Amino acid sequence: FVSSQVEILDWETKKQLCFLDKVEPNATIKEIRLMFHKLYPRWYPARQSIKLDPKGKSLRDEEILQHLPVGTTATLYFKDLGPQIGWTTVFLIEYTGPLFIYFLFYFRMTFVYGLDERFTSSPHPVVNLACICHSFHYIKRLIETVFVHRFSRGTMPLRNIVKNCLYYWGFAAWLAYYINHPLYTPPSYGKKQINFAVIMFLLCEAGNFSIHVALSDLRRNGSKTRKIPYPTKNPFTWLFFFVSCPNYTYEVGTWISFTIMTQCVPVGLFTLLCFIQMTIWAKDKHCTYLREFKDYPSHRMPIIPFLL
Repeated sequence: FVSSQVEILDWETKKQLCFLDKVEPNATIKEIRLMFHKLYPRWYPARQSIKLDPKGKSLRDEEILQHLPVGTTATLYFKDLGPQIGWTTVFLIEYTGPLFIYFLFYFRMTFVYGLDERFTSSPHPVVNLACICHSFHYIKRLIETVFVHRFSRGTMPLRNIVKNCLYYWGFAAWLAYYINHPLYTPPSYGKKQINFAVIMFLLCEAGNFSIHVALSDLRRNGSKTRKIPYPTKNPFTWLFFFVSCPNYTYEVGTWISFTIMTQCVPVGLFTLLCFIQMTIWAKDKHCTYLREFKDYPSHRMPIIPFLL
């Protein structure tokens, strides 16, 4: 039967919140969210999680009512996701913080290292280079946020911004404190180690940017439909032959190179945490690709070619 009525219940109490009559069979979940929002203005669409089952996954905006496994009266469940914030705003806040926090340590602010004249500058050129690379990384991220990224979901819970900022801002302060410390010692193998790390850093940054552009091009027409990403003529995208999430591969490579460049333990620990987190994200996305696409390349791994 084609559904023309929609009943929305609270996912926890099972109490009826509203009954929508004469809903078009081809209505999307996005349109139902808007109808629900008119009845409950405080729950704007981005704040709503609409489900077929109280413990199931949220329905996507583009899903059509008549294609769902429902009868003449569709019973849907609503969950309040809480106050939301746009992903563009999230990234701008997350990435602007490390950029400026690092400078507090690089310029040897007196409240950080003291007033001793010896503490006002560093004799090691790698300290200046590290500041340039760190700044370049986050400026690149800010530019990508504004001009490149296209988000499948427009918002995230506002409460998460505090946790995310503590992570990015806190680590930026920790790294910067030791790299710019008056007692900092340069890499063991001198210029050879630094030059190798800089070349690796720039290649990984170029690769990461290339992957982000390739992923953005998949949604150039504004579509939110997931597609299989494939390599393009850009050699940096050829990593798609071997892994599902080469952007994470290049990102980890960037921080490995920064660790080699600075030879700093806190940077290494940050890199390890980045690798663990990005491996989790990559595995999740890889599983989603396998689930959604029967013809997905079977030889691809989530993040490390042939291994992981």
